[in-house]
Amino acid sequence: MTWQTITKSAADRTAAAWPDTKAARAGFSWEKARQSLAGLPGGGLNIAYEALDRHVAEGHGDRLAIRWLGASGETRDFTYDDLLRNASKFANILARHGIGKGDRLYSMMGRVPELYFAALGTLRAGAVFTPLFSAFGPEPVRTRMEIGEARALITTASIYRRKIAPWRAEIPSLKLVLIVGRDAPDDCVALGPELDRAPDTADIAHTDPEDMALIHFTSGTTGKPKGVVHVHQAVVAHAVTGRYALELKPGTIYWCTADPGWVTGTSYGIISPLVNGATMIVDEAEFDLERWYDILEREKIEVWYTAPTAIRMMMRAGRTAASGHDFSQLKFLASVGEPLNPEAVVWGQTVFGRPFHDNWWQSETAGIMIANTAAMDIKPGSMGKPLPGIEAGIVETGGKHLHECGPGEVGELALRPGWPSMMRAYLNEQARYDKCFRDGWYLSGDLAMRDTDGYFWFVGRADDLIKSSGHLIGPFEVESALIEHDAVAEAGVIGLPDETAGEIVKAYVVLNPGFEPSEETERALRGHARKRLGPAVAPRQIAFRESLPKTRSGKIMRRLLKARELGLPEGDISTLETDET
Repeated sequence: MTWQTITKSAADRTAAAWPDTKAARAGFSWEKARQSLAGLPGGGLNIAYEALDRHVAEGHGDRLAIRWLGASGETRDFTYDDLLRNASKFANILARHGIGKGDRLYSMMGRVPELYFAALGTLRAGAVFTPLFSAFGPEPVRTRMEIGEARALITTASIYRRKIAPWRAEIPSLKLVLIVGRDAPDDCVALGPELDRAPDTADIAHTDPEDMALIHFTSGTTGKPKGVVHVHQAVVAHAVTGRYALELKPGTIYWCTADPGWVTGTSYGIISPLVNGATMIVDEAEFDLERWYDILEREKIEVWYTAPTAIRMMMRAGRTAASGHDFSQLKFLASVGEPLNPEAVVWGQTVFGRPFHDNWWQSETAGIMIANTAAMDIKPGSMGKPLPGIEAGIVETGGKHLHECGPGEVGELALRPGWPSMMRAYLNEQARYDKCFRDGWYLSGDLAMRDTDGYFWFVGRADDLIKSSGHLIGPFEVESALIEHDAVAEAGVIGLPDETAGEIVKAYVVLNPGFEPSEETERALRGHARKRLGPAVAPRQIAFRESLPKTRSGKIMRRLLKARELGLPEGDISTLETDET
């Protein structure tokens, strides 16, 4: 099946924050974007100041910043002034305990109000905010805290007792552990009483644009976790990309479902919406289909940023599950985490009256680089076009020097360095950082192609590519074709060694309700794939599974599928915790 381009209406194009025109791109500069922010009094730049102080100073302190929805049904509202006062309290708590500029505070908890106080208060104090995923086991937490020389930690009592207390004494840099709530173990400090007595005003630390602000850990696929360093200058990209890629404006009702332990949950779950003056809906609970549909309707969500895994789960429940709900307030839907299958883009148009807009970025970029914006026609399956200020290319890396590929040619996706949120380092790993840059390009490690209209298309990670009988096959292409079939909820595709072909394609499939594993179903899927992809690319083998192995952020772990298929040692593969981008 060939997916038809979704053509945007004239009204959508006119209302879009960013027009998809060459003239508009030519008139953009990062310097102009920097000038649109307030900056610190007397010079400098601080993420928390741009997210809170300047809005309050401009008379918007009473605007709703966060509506927090508790898992048990409680609702709490925080204005921009409320957030500023609580962030100031947290900054004062850090100062009282000797935590200051450059010190690294780790957070490990779910979506609770204290997380947002901590993130903004840490940045306000000039310290470095480092989020961790709350479902990490003890060893991943310990490794990351050792690499980053953690000075402080905020977490919950249960997480602390189970995952940190047994080895806390072995991290000599860790001087302060704050526990959310009013009680804490003897060697920790309860945050509740500290917030009660802390002053709600605090001078903001003077931070320069290149001062360290954030560390995001990403496991990648091999080796120890990488501590990706970002600076306060990143806020310029957070502001711009939020407006242009996600349509965030003052007062926009916005819901980002990303976990705060990952880069998306920080860049677009805290910083970008607040810098742009939006109203964030924060749901403490995990995915629940009916709850999500209720939130979209009841809270009148206008911009929704979610993950392909969640979209596929909604698709699996069927369109009828969404019937009876009013989604008329939705203006823009976007997806992040892994490439979005074309079927999901079109499904969004059918169920919500709006297509999902895919985009591409990484922990290393800290912000969206390539996107389907509101003004663009959508080619389902494409990641879109580079945002203003971003120069992207497809390069061949095999020779002595890089050279750019032509339209339709597969190569490595690369970016010209210089955007404000570009990583500044891998913590304590200069050689590893240097390998990311070559001949004036940042190399992403992703394979992609660019069509004649300038749209970019994801092919796969370089180490996921399947070479079969002279064909280079991207797993994502095969998975997307399989998901088009009514029987398929999810698919994972790998290459297996073959003496004749080099590799053959094998697919692992999770079926939708109402379909059963059988030879008949397998024949139907193989026939569909051959018709859609051709016999050279279609899977030679199909196996049915109840579920597919995924990272904590929902990405299908193809390497684990392959290791299990070949009987190879799985090593650390089963505990890889790659980020959402």
